[in-house]
Order: sequence, then structure tokens, then C-alpha cells
Amino acid sequence: MRFDIMTLFPELVKTVLGESIIGRAQKNGFVEINCYNIRDFSKDKHRRVDDTPYGGGKGMLMMAPPIYDCFEHIMAQKADKEKSTRVVFMSPSGSLFNQKKAEELAKYDHIVVLCGHYEGVDRRIIDEIVDEEISIGDYVLTGGEIPACILIDCVSRLVDGVLSDPECYENESISSGYIEYPQYTRPYEFHGVKVPDVLISGHHGNIDKWRKEQSKMLTEEKRPDILEKYKKEE
Repeated sequence: MRFDIMTLFPELVKTVLGESIIGRAQKNGFVEINCYNIRDFSKDKHRRVDDTPYGGGKGMLMMAPPIYDCFEHIMAQKADKEKSTRVVFMSPSGSLFNQKKAEELAKYDHIVVLCGHYEGVDRRIIDEIVDEEISIGDYVLTGGEIPACILIDCVSRLVDGVLSDPECYENESISSGYIEYPQYTRPYEFHGVKVPDVLISGHHGNIDKWRKEQSKMLTEEKRPDILEKYKKEE
């Protein structure tokens, strides 16, 4: 899968996504992540990409032409024109990002992410190139770079080969419909608390039953909203 990010701060994105699992996934060729500095596509001698909004108001607005030229450059680099592309704009007014949306995006071959900044971007560029607007939560950040990293991290984990086994994400919190069960490792006893006996019993049937019970109990206690959501979807 290929991700192309249109941003004013490419180094921020590269730093976050260049480490750990996603960094290794790039080195091993399971995902490709490219960052494009929108300023490089400005025709202004000062590489200006923003201007005051029509109608007045505080702050600056990102202009449409540099973003469009950046997008055109990205699409021109696309080797296989038949591959499916989805263009996403990270925006606080977009639909809320969740695991289901990540699974939908993981079906595409190519995702282009536009990161806004300042007071946002000219509406015309959104209407022209963007397929959907996505928000990571009901709050406002200084830019779309961190939300873009979250989206790419989440979607990349669903790409074949990025994780060692599909079970790594299929039975996780949220993905399975429940919060993940408690997990333990050595030492057997820590600060007077021992590992539950069932986990060292060697009886896999009982272990699976205990884990499911714990997941359901924790979900009811901490995230009843998840249970309600899945009931509505069924």
C-alpha cells in the first residue's frame, strides 16, 4: 500500500512514521510512505502557500493552487493508473475516525492525505480533489500532520506483512468488538499480585473462555458505548 502525504511539515511526519513497526514495514516494502512539501509547489518567490480569507477574519488560509499542483504531481507518479486511490483531508469537521474506517481504507491501494494548517484550506480544493474528510476527535489541533500519522499508523497495521500474524489485530481491543482482556508476563508474582491460575493451567479452552469473559466484563465497565454501537450494527 502506498501513502502520499501533502503537508507543510514533512519532517514531522517522517520522524513519527519512520520508527518502530511502521518504519520496519517501509524498509521491508509492505507499505510506501511519501511526504510532499506543499511549499515546493508554490509559484511565489517566497514559497508562500497562504493568504488572508475573503470576507475577513483572523488567521491565514492555505491557497488552492499549490495544493492542487502538489496533488497533480502525486497522481502523475502513480505507476499503475488502475489502482484504487482515496484522497483524505484531515479536518475537525470530518467524520470521526475509528477502526471500521481504518478497515475500509485498508482496501485501497493508494491513499493521499492532505494536512491542513493555519485556519484551514480554500474550500474549492476540498471540493475538487478530496473524497472524504476525517477527524480523529472533537478537538482542534495546530495542523493535520499528527492526525495523518495516526490514520496511517492504524491503516498500515492492517496491511498484509506489516504485523507477524493477522491475529495481532483481529483479536485486539475495538477490532474484536470488545476491549482486550488483561495480559500478564514474568514475573509470576509482582507486588503481591499473582498471575491468574487459569493462564498457567495449560488448558486452552479454559483460557479462551476466561479471556472472553474478561473482555466482555471490561467493555461493560469501561466502554459500554462500544457494546451499544455493535448492537445497533447487528
